[in-house]
Amino acid sequence: MANDLIPREIDLNSAGDDFWRRYHAFRRVRHDEVRPEDPFYPDELERMRILSDQKFEVNHAFEVVHDDEMVSWFRSAVTKPGAPGYDTNRYFLWCTFSVLAPYRRRGIARSHLPLLLELMDRDGCRTVTLESEEESGHAFLQWLGADKKSEGAENRLHIPDVDWPMMQRWIDEGAKGSPETKLEVYDDHIPDAMLEDFAPQLSALLNTMPWDDLDHGDIVETPEILRHEYERMDLAGLKHHTVLTREPNGVISGMTDITWAPHRPTMLVQLFTGVRPDARGRGIGKWIKAFMLDRVHRLYPDAEWISTGNADSNGPMLAINKRMGFKRHRWGAEYQITRDNLAERVQVLV
Repeated sequence: MANDLIPREIDLNSAGDDFWRRYHAFRRVRHDEVRPEDPFYPDELERMRILSDQKFEVNHAFEVVHDDEMVSWFRSAVTKPGAPGYDTNRYFLWCTFSVLAPYRRRGIARSHLPLLLELMDRDGCRTVTLESEEESGHAFLQWLGADKKSEGAENRLHIPDVDWPMMQRWIDEGAKGSPETKLEVYDDHIPDAMLEDFAPQLSALLNTMPWDDLDHGDIVETPEILRHEYERMDLAGLKHHTVLTREPNGVISGMTDITWAPHRPTMLVQLFTGVRPDARGRGIGKWIKAFMLDRVHRLYPDAEWISTGNADSNGPMLAINKRMGFKRHRWGAEYQITRDNLAERVQVLV
């Protein structure tokens, strides 16, 4: 490995303009490698996103530089002590790193592995989660000995191809099948006065998502976390819409939310859709998804696509999406390796 291709740690909070120039240039090259057809996320929004992530996370970042050009980027995150969900998430590290194509097969990715082990020890983590949507990434993680724990995809719906009469039937059938269930629509964030009630119910819904074989902690939403997320959306210029169903006893039985952004005016992103297990089989999922689709189509007539992510094991949601017209756009997988197994692998490489 060339002597100058060495990872160097970056303090994100004090990093200067030279670092951010290198980082954004790196992002552009990686974007052209992996997602050239997608809108590019603006530099100022990406910087804000990374810095604001640290409110509830401990982040570590490293770069590899050659001739004043970033050729590799590494970042890890773990729940910050005292943050909501810390007790069940404290042992799980998330990590991402990548290398520009011309610099691969020079040992740069391998050079990140001792750093990863050091960070797991520094943060007291027992398991690290990594993911990839590229063949080279899958090959590297399999070579590392990480176990593939979950598979999923980004699915996209071409709005001009939607069967609108079927969507209206789903809306009508949903209301008819659950006459005592109230449909609530929020064309902005959930009102602040509702967050004390909404946050734990959202947590309950999120924790019904399929995890496949992933080791994981609990997802914990709180009013503080939601306010932080809403503030980030506002700073990025996002428009946020939520549709939910509420039972007579006040329980939220299903919800879906979606965003529009000025930097991707033709692409809507569906963030989360979930229905409580005890409310399934009543057509609530179809009801809220069809209602949301009809609504955002009217609000954003120039939008051409809706993007959403789904685990391959989430059969009921995939069935709804397939009938709506969603098609697989990009496949990926999540991998995990324990601290001890990583240490054994690093020992072999040293």
